[in-house]
Amino acid sequence: MTPVLEAQALRKVYRGGDGSPIEVLSGADLSLGRGEFVAVVGASGSGKSTLLQLLGALDEPTAGTVSLDGEAYAAQTAERLAAIRNRKIGFVFQFHHLLREFSALENVMMPLLIGGSDDAPARAKATELLGAVGLAARMMHRPGQLSGGEQQRVAVARALATDPLVVLADEPSGNLDHHNGERLHDLFATLAREFETALVVVTHNRLLAGRADRVLVMEDGRLVSHPGIEAMP
Repeated sequence: MTPVLEAQALRKVYRGGDGSPIEVLSGADLSLGRGEFVAVVGASGSGKSTLLQLLGALDEPTAGTVSLDGEAYAAQTAERLAAIRNRKIGFVFQFHHLLREFSALENVMMPLLIGGSDDAPARAKATELLGAVGLAARMMHRPGQLSGGEQQRVAVARALATDPLVVLADEPSGNLDHHNGERLHDLFATLAREFETALVVVTHNRLLAGRADRVLVMEDGRLVSHPGIEAMP
């Protein structure tokens, strides 16, 4: 399988308050194919969120490379990287970050309109996606009129709006109760395959990790494969 997202020998070093180096990632490797669902687990502070920032071109590694669809981030201009983030990468966070003054439909349309789409095709695409996540009857509701689980499903639909090559999710069910969390977990597993979108999810939830095709553990700044391992409590 040709990788759609590939990271090689990623290192990330920060400076502490006293100026001493703090190495968060120390040679992490990841290769992800189209439609593949990978869960990344590990102890708090192990570097999982830092990894997502590098994969999403939100930060630069101290060393190592990240490539999406054959394009190395390091070789791109700032403008090109912004275009890659907007068009080829979807993000889902623990907090949904929906625009509260807009309806669910308008929130999902937003990335398309920002990308230059006309209103009619953006509306049609957003309607299709909200139907796919089970919110066809709720699309005109604003976030404050939706449950936490429904808001997070809107965020998933928004992440898929531009037909991204990869979706990166950071603790997406962290604020949901068991029922809504399980519904979201089922949704991720289904959509990754139906939309052929590569999916990387950072999670502490062992049920969500159990839905993934592969589970990788962040240990000592590296990603280690452990088939069948459960997520950390």
